[in-house]
Amino acid sequence: MNNDINNNVVNNIENTTNDTVVDNTTDENIKDINKEIVTPKKKTSIVTIIIRILLLAIILFLLFLFFTKDGKNIVYRNLVFKDIKVSTLSPNKYYKDYSYDYVQITNDFYAKDKQHLLNIYYTVANSGAKEFTFACSKEYESCLDDVKEISNNEIVLSNIKAFVHPFNGFSRIETNYSNHGEVVLKIEYTYTENEIKEIELIMNTVISSQKVNSKDIKSIVKTYHDYIINNTKYDAERSQDQIVNYRSETAYGSLIQGFALCEGYTDAMALFLNYYNIPNYKVISKSHIWNAVYIDNKWYHLDLTWDDPITTSGRDVLRYTYFLISTTELLNLEKTEHIFDQYVFSEVIK
Repeated sequence: MNNDINNNVVNNIENTTNDTVVDNTTDENIKDINKEIVTPKKKTSIVTIIIRILLLAIILFLLFLFFTKDGKNIVYRNLVFKDIKVSTLSPNKYYKDYSYDYVQITNDFYAKDKQHLLNIYYTVANSGAKEFTFACSKEYESCLDDVKEISNNEIVLSNIKAFVHPFNGFSRIETNYSNHGEVVLKIEYTYTENEIKEIELIMNTVISSQKVNSKDIKSIVKTYHDYIINNTKYDAERSQDQIVNYRSETAYGSLIQGFALCEGYTDAMALFLNYYNIPNYKVISKSHIWNAVYIDNKWYHLDLTWDDPITTSGRDVLRYTYFLISTTELLNLEKTEHIFDQYVFSEVIK
């Protein structure tokens, strides 16, 4: 019996020993797990940081491109620009094949700078086109800003108008543009087709009745200077009282209705000068307009309005005070109505 008791004791001891070993193993595993938990993370690599910075920069750049005006312009100029198709110019019979210091004829309708824009406006208006599409060159970053400035500047548009044939003179230019550089001009012209027909009929009658030497330019100018003044009265009612009874701001008022303002005198004279292919344009001041004429390699001033003065007696007067004179002579005569932009109309000061 004693032996059985001893054997049981031994077995219990062995079992206890085995249990203890198992428990010790578990403690070590727990320690190992704790060690893994408290072990510091490895530092982010430089490559990873650079990649993150690049991704952030790309995101910011895309936001700039698609959510700012300048960004959109960059996208449009570089991605959409190539798809813009400009119009083909088809000049009418009143097209003047002349370039001047201020504006020049161009055949390139992808604007490259501000002067080029002015040339395009001039060329299109000079052609008689009612609608025309041109484009900004993608290198010309301020193009649309300059288009907006020109299209909203009545003085600039009036200056451009001064160099075109009267029948291609415009009353309004509507400019529409898109961010990708497409610009569409829609032009409303001063004269109607019926007015032009009437004017040309009377011109043909007048020209056929005049005996002029086609080689004597000064004689031609004098003949039509005299005819216009002798057959036109200054529209004082419109000038002084804003009473509009005639188209006196046009050659129609002068040649058909017999009444004109300074624009009417000037347009009428320009029509005869153009008929004889005598180079000319209109000079504009803040409150007046008159002709500039090129004769014998020199530009002269010609002001029919001021050569047809209003008299207190109502008597018609024809004079030659402002007939083919230099700028110096002009400004010596009068320094209020005839102060003009000598940069725009630079030919007459040479």
